[in-house]
Amino acid sequence: MPERAAKKRRWRVRLREAQQGYVLVAPYLLHLSVFFGYPLLFAFVLMFHRWDIVTPMEFVGLKNFWRLVRDDLFFRALLNTGLFLTIHIPLQIVVALFFAELLNRPLKGRGFFRAAYFMPVVVSGVVITILFQQLFAFDTGLINRMLQALGGEPVPWLVSPALAMPSIAIMATWKNVGLYIVLFLAGLQHIPKHLYEAAELDGATPWQRWWHVTLPLLNPTMVTVVVLSTIGGFSLFIEPYILTGGGPLNATLSAVLYIYNQAFYFNHMGYAAALGFCFALVIFLVVLLQRRFVETDTWS
Repeated sequence: MPERAAKKRRWRVRLREAQQGYVLVAPYLLHLSVFFGYPLLFAFVLMFHRWDIVTPMEFVGLKNFWRLVRDDLFFRALLNTGLFLTIHIPLQIVVALFFAELLNRPLKGRGFFRAAYFMPVVVSGVVITILFQQLFAFDTGLINRMLQALGGEPVPWLVSPALAMPSIAIMATWKNVGLYIVLFLAGLQHIPKHLYEAAELDGATPWQRWWHVTLPLLNPTMVTVVVLSTIGGFSLFIEPYILTGGGPLNATLSAVLYIYNQAFYFNHMGYAAALGFCFALVIFLVVLLQRRFVETDTWS
């Protein structure tokens, strides 16, 4: 009997703890259901309907997806986004790793420079974009004025189809590189010092130590940076929306901007939902491929 009573007491204590846990997590579950679960479910239903916000929804089955397959402009937007990622991700990794290596050394004012490099990350993307809009302006931009002062010709940074997306990629790198400097710096500081000492005793040069010790042990950080950069790059919207509006000649029309235009400019809500679903699948597949080819076993 005493043993049975003790079991009942333990069961009541566990039940009370579980109830307290559910009470504590309830606000988060409510927030998740209202702001994530319901919109996701509504978007899934919306994919199979035609809706312009004003009139009632009309069920159209798979017509939105059939329209997507024949939509050349959507595939152009995907190619533009891919071009942006091709420029942005390698540039961001190289710049972030370079400055992380510098800040990992005993330099004077190192704390100030760490904060200064991170500052653009916390500034509003709209503010940064407007700033670069003034810098990249063809006639009145500061960069072209400096080039003309040096005897050069003004460069059509944002009005040339060939230069517009690379210019946006440079701006996005400047905006976000501070975050990846911090990530790489944390990865560098996590590498055991005795590995460098052992490599130096074996006669390894600084380059060999970096290539055979630093780079392999930075692989987990590298995977994180690549995945975060990819997801952030796929969500490219503010920069082309403010700088070029998707032009010139749709050269900077990103996938998210195209989805936004379909939803809020043309009021094609059902089609925009179908585009968003397919775009999410593309992001998922790209991230899976990146993890497959970038991530390695550090200690193998």
